Amino acid sequence: MAIAKGYAATDASKPLTPFTFERREPNPDDVVIDIKFAGICHSDIHTVRNEWKNAVYPIVPGHEIAGIVSAVGSAVTKFRVGDRVGVGCFVDSCIGCATRDVDREQYMPGLVGTYNDFEADRKTRTQGGYSDSIVVKEGYVMSIPDNLPLDASAPLLCAGITLYSPLRHWNAGPGKKVAIVGMGGLGHMGVKLGAAMGADITVLSQTLSKKEDGLKLGAKEYYATNDPATFEKLAGAFDLVICTVSAEVDWNAYLGLVKVDGAFVVVGAPENPIPVHAFALIPGRKSISGSMIGSIKETQEMLDFCGRHNIVSEIEKINIQQVNEAYERVLKSDVRYRFVIDIASLAA
Repeated sequence: MAIAKGYAATDASKPLTPFTFERREPNPDDVVIDIKFAGICHSDIHTVRNEWKNAVYPIVPGHEIAGIVSAVGSAVTKFRVGDRVGVGCFVDSCIGCATRDVDREQYMPGLVGTYNDFEADRKTRTQGGYSDSIVVKEGYVMSIPDNLPLDASAPLLCAGITLYSPLRHWNAGPGKKVAIVGMGGLGHMGVKLGAAMGADITVLSQTLSKKEDGLKLGAKEYYATNDPATFEKLAGAFDLVICTVSAEVDWNAYLGLVKVDGAFVVVGAPENPIPVHAFALIPGRKSISGSMIGSIKETQEMLDFCGRHNIVSEIEKINIQQVNEAYERVLKSDVRYRFVIDIASLAA
């Protein structure tokens, strides 16, 4: 087995530290990837701190992975050594199903997470992208367009697809008014992608501190949600509202912004249950829904779309030795808009 180097969490209360571990031997259908960059997702923090009560240590986080193919198995047909590739939130799917559901696999039983999980054999641990290499089945590796920089493309593998999928599913495009709640790592991708689809994008953020950024990235309007007048002015204004925040909000107030037959879609994950009054939904035949990343097929579609429109994440690149400081800054919303680890710094 190949020896990999990375950073891992060994306990919920301890910082990430250097960690050496074994990657599995490649199978004929596997791709071996030299990881160049790994984005930091808030999910990484939730997981390593065991806030979702499912952590199995040690954990090498990271599911926003961009790198270069270093080897391919004998049965691999899609990739060659030297290709620019990405790996997202899962590395296998539909385990136990009769056939793979290529359109909805992220919602099917048997999804295998890129880290903090077990592969199909239920024995081999998966470890993520805060490391120098990874071995992944060909069908779960995606091509990154040549015109997109690898570092700023890494967050597309989670943040990008998390917003692209609901925008596509609810038909964002010309003539549709879409509100993005939150102007962070997820929200800023929703602005860029929704605007490129032709939708009329409005940002709803707690304050106006990022208004200039929001308008520059493609929003037509930007409102502060700490101003009660915002909810009066925008009542019934939107076909689609996508909520990217994990904080507690007044869900009934936000549902008041949705048009008749419109949808309020949750992609952030607040800790507590969502309290919604029936009459926030019934009079307008409104729906409240959730959305989680996308299939591999849809993620490749998203990457190709980003290639055509020159869309990448706004990033702050860091060395891996700064990862614990970066976690604290993420919790303070002190990043515009996604941290990306330069994996070359592992050798420092």
